[in-house]
Amino acid sequence: MANERRRNPRVKVNLPARWEGVLTRQDANVTDLSNKGCFVLTGGKVEQKELIRLEIQLPDEEPIYFWAEVVDAAFEIGFAVKFTSMEEPDQTRLRRFIEGCLTKE
Repeated sequence: MANERRRNPRVKVNLPARWEGVLTRQDANVTDLSNKGCFVLTGGKVEQKELIRLEIQLPDEEPIYFWAEVVDAAFEIGFAVKFTSMEEPDQTRLRRFIEGCLTKE
C-alpha cells in the first residue's frame, strides 16, 4: 500500500456504536478503527468538520466515549472521523483493543 496516508495501524471491525451530532442521534457500526479515528457506518447527515459525540461498544466491556471531528462523509453510507478528545482510561482501552486485534491477524 504505497499510497497509504495513515500513520496509525487500522483494524477492520464491526462494533456497535451510537453518535450524536448537531441535528440527530443515530445508531451505527464502526467498521474501521485506529487510535486516532474510525469510519462510522450509518445513515444521518453530518457536515465536514462537525463535532460529534461517539460511543463505541467494545466486546465484553463497557462502551468507550469520544469527541470526534468529521473529516469525510459519504451520504447515506457513513463518515470518517478523527478523535479530538477522550478520557485517558478510554484511550488506554482503545489502544489495548486494537493491539489485541493486530496480534490476531
